[in-house]
Amino acid sequence: MSDASPSPHPRSSHGSAPDLARRDLLKRVAIGGAAAGGLAACGPASSGGPAATHTTERVRWRLASSFPSSLDTIYGAADVLSERVAAMTGGNFEIRVYQAGELVPALQVMDGVQNGSVHVGQTAGYYYTGKSPALAFDTCVPFGLTARQQNAWLHEGGGLEVMRRMYADFKILNFPCGNTGAQMGGWFKREIGGIADMKGLKMRIPGLGGKVMDALGVAVQVLGAPEIYPALERGAIDATEWVGPYDDEKLGFHKIAKHYYYPGWWEPGPSLSFLVGRGAWDALPAAYQQVFTAASQEAASAMQSRYDAKNPAALARLVDAGVALHPFADDILRAAREASEQILSDQAASDAGYKSMLEGWRAFREQSFRWFGRAELAYANFAFRGA
Repeated sequence: MSDASPSPHPRSSHGSAPDLARRDLLKRVAIGGAAAGGLAACGPASSGGPAATHTTERVRWRLASSFPSSLDTIYGAADVLSERVAAMTGGNFEIRVYQAGELVPALQVMDGVQNGSVHVGQTAGYYYTGKSPALAFDTCVPFGLTARQQNAWLHEGGGLEVMRRMYADFKILNFPCGNTGAQMGGWFKREIGGIADMKGLKMRIPGLGGKVMDALGVAVQVLGAPEIYPALERGAIDATEWVGPYDDEKLGFHKIAKHYYYPGWWEPGPSLSFLVGRGAWDALPAAYQQVFTAASQEAASAMQSRYDAKNPAALARLVDAGVALHPFADDILRAAREASEQILSDQAASDAGYKSMLEGWRAFREQSFRWFGRAELAYANFAFRGA
């Protein structure tokens, strides 16, 4: 990702410095002043375009989110993007944010970006595996990477480059826009004792997690956030997953289903994305490309921090309200992991490009698990004991 712009260097109050030092100081002041008065003169790595320069061009974009505005953590990242872009351009670059359903349906945001009805979308790549199975990795796959590991893979492990090649087929440029952290396993109207209890269950769950559940005998449905509560209430589904305590409490699932399971093995660290139409991006002034890139990074940081701060108190409130917490049985976890790895391998067997990506991702996961399974896990096993 792009480096930060150089910050202004303070003026010296010492008039007796040697000429050479004074000239050097004045040079640095001039550079700093240019940075303070404009934008960094360095082109974004993702655009391959000319160097960014200060501009006062007025740009108006529309952003369609897959999420309702009531979910101020996920949807809130789009607000952060909009606010920061406006602040860094003196209001000249404006992104107006629309919640799910206002411009396009929740699960058709990528389509809206492709057909140009919106300039940018906020969504999850795994909603669109029908377009390309590899898009699941932009978000997460079952028994995959945690939030920190996913960020490491995307930003330092070559993952972002891989995913941008995938999205390029759809004339889209993707930007990570945040992570929820490890999710809960969802809400069930009745207790699930083991793998036998999964068969015939009607559950809302998207992405590869849905494919794994299907392999375990679950009747899978994919619904946007606004559709879940009514479906659960009228019995169209017996169970649902969403994110975690803070969002789930807002959506009110605990009023209908009292059994709350963990962990969300299908989403150990899902990242969301801003999807920008390639045409809109290429028409954007280079300086604004830099601004968008920086603002998307700030939005991503805000999402993760907000979830980590708000989930603990929300979980306590849910328990106080009578929600029963349950871990998934070991036989469910073992069967799910086996099914997950088989689904990934089967897809790789029929797609050479997918196979190459999967092999690199699995190698990264193996090394990452080896490290996190030492210091991180040892600390957590001791420090979190009894929590």
